[in-house]
Amino acid sequence: MLLLLVSLFRLQVVKGEYYQRIAESNFVRIRRIVATRGEIYDAKYRPIVTNIPSHNLYLTSGRIGNTEKLAAFLNEHFGLGLEELRELVFKQRFKTYEEILLADNITYETVLALSERLDQFPELNFRSGTTRGYMYPNHFSGYVGRINEREYAIYASEDYSLNAYIGKTGLEAYYEVLLRGKDGREIIQVDAQGRSLEFFRENAYMAPQNGLSLVLSIDNDLQAFAAQVFPPGRKGCIIVSDVKTGGILAYLSKPDYDPNVFMQRISPEVWASLNVPEKPLLDRIIHASYPPGSVYKPITGSIGLEKGVINRFTRLASCTGGLKIGNRFFRCWNAGGHGSLNIVDALRVSCDVFFYDLINKLDLDAVAANADACGVVHKTGIDLPNERGGFYPDREYYRKKLGMSSGLAGYKANLAIGQGEVLTTPLQLNALYVAIARNGEWIQPHLLVKTVGNSRITREQIEPLRKYQMPWSQNTVQIIQDGLWAVTNAPGGTARAINVPGTTTFGKTGSAENFMGKLTHAWFSGYIVTDEPEIVVTVFMENAGGGGAMCAPVANRIFNYYIGNLDMIRTPAPVPPQFRTEGEELEPDGDSGETEVPAEPETQAEAAGE
Repeated sequence: MLLLLVSLFRLQVVKGEYYQRIAESNFVRIRRIVATRGEIYDAKYRPIVTNIPSHNLYLTSGRIGNTEKLAAFLNEHFGLGLEELRELVFKQRFKTYEEILLADNITYETVLALSERLDQFPELNFRSGTTRGYMYPNHFSGYVGRINEREYAIYASEDYSLNAYIGKTGLEAYYEVLLRGKDGREIIQVDAQGRSLEFFRENAYMAPQNGLSLVLSIDNDLQAFAAQVFPPGRKGCIIVSDVKTGGILAYLSKPDYDPNVFMQRISPEVWASLNVPEKPLLDRIIHASYPPGSVYKPITGSIGLEKGVINRFTRLASCTGGLKIGNRFFRCWNAGGHGSLNIVDALRVSCDVFFYDLINKLDLDAVAANADACGVVHKTGIDLPNERGGFYPDREYYRKKLGMSSGLAGYKANLAIGQGEVLTTPLQLNALYVAIARNGEWIQPHLLVKTVGNSRITREQIEPLRKYQMPWSQNTVQIIQDGLWAVTNAPGGTARAINVPGTTTFGKTGSAENFMGKLTHAWFSGYIVTDEPEIVVTVFMENAGGGGAMCAPVANRIFNYYIGNLDMIRTPAPVPPQFRTEGEELEPDGDSGETEVPAEPETQAEAAGE
């Protein structure tokens, strides 16, 4: 008994304070094992977005000894101030033993230089991880960033941590759920020196489920060529689409930016460079709408054909350089006039007078409904966030805006040639020309073909592509196609710059007046056919002048590049070893990404340049 009393006295009184310190410094640490985010590849499994090794600094707030001393260290080496540190710790107050990511993408040299000093800060740990590497400037990939308070509130129930990175824009945001995966957990009990006591030998580790990687319809070589031929210093875009699948092969908006800048703290200088008047962050393909000009004329022509107002041979008012409507004279881009034309020749020379006269024979609401049915007003549904819709006015719009729903002949004249209130995004125009090349069938444009990794899921399995027949008879489709053929082939065609040996070419130029500059917006959209329709190319340039002079030559180079490399582009790539399933053959996995793979997963003045 005496021995027991002596032992109790020694434990509780003599050594009590010592053992209390040990007990308080021993604690369970829950370490989140961050799932590796899926990567993004082009159609031939060449990287677009990859994961690259990084060194990160973590804080365990429950172990902070001296907050002011810690803040001074962090501020000196990582620019993290006292108030910012206190805010981070406050947000983590209910998870004091879960690590907080303080800084990432730390250089190896910095890690080496500071490692010894971490002995003074047991609450800090360097840990290896990954960060995103974006292979070239673009708008479609988007970028990731630290989750913010609003996003955390939205995703808190989905096991996001305050350390989490989340897709902010582009594909990174649209396919966040597929790319992210699910974090794992490691539960360890450590002593005062942070050493594992190895109490939890079993059931203490939950492996992460890595995110799925994305395989796109993008062809990196074609994307690079499009970037090479777009005139330096111009603002605009290029879209190249596969007619067969609707998949986008090249997606270029200029000026662009390097997504890698968002992978580290952005300096005031870099932020200022992203907010210049040229707006490099603006995706002009889907986030901006413009007057389409004459690339819109096939739509106006189609409603005239469908309503029986004209047929292939109908000649409308004679163009003498313009047409008088009411008390106003609406000019044609060709002051010398075109004479009286039919629809095919009106498209060939892009005569404004033909379309002025045509629309005045049509009901405005029917014309507006036709625009909607042809897909140039609504959003296309491309797999990118925040797509903008187009606009085409009807009588109700003018009644609300002007207090009138009749006497609209002058307004209608502008609408007929893609001017006035008409607005479309370049992607909506591109999708229209894909539909024309597909004999009137509209197909949803898209970037994703399938996923690879733990599970292989096709775009169709994730969300079936929308397809529908535009309200055009085959006779109407054929007449419009004949007009577009004449534009690039017949004498006087406004896009004779298009010359692609071995193919049949179709297209339309456009030059749209706008309030943003003295020069017109320049447009070209068209397609080529070999033994089958191949690709649609849409080129748009802000305030650049005539579409025939500015955009058609660029499109011509892209068409010729495509044909010159047809076998290479068409030949599907074999599935890389790391993505093959057990027992899978080494053959290529389809011709366009649409093949299912076995489960395991867009005045009158049509500029003189036309």
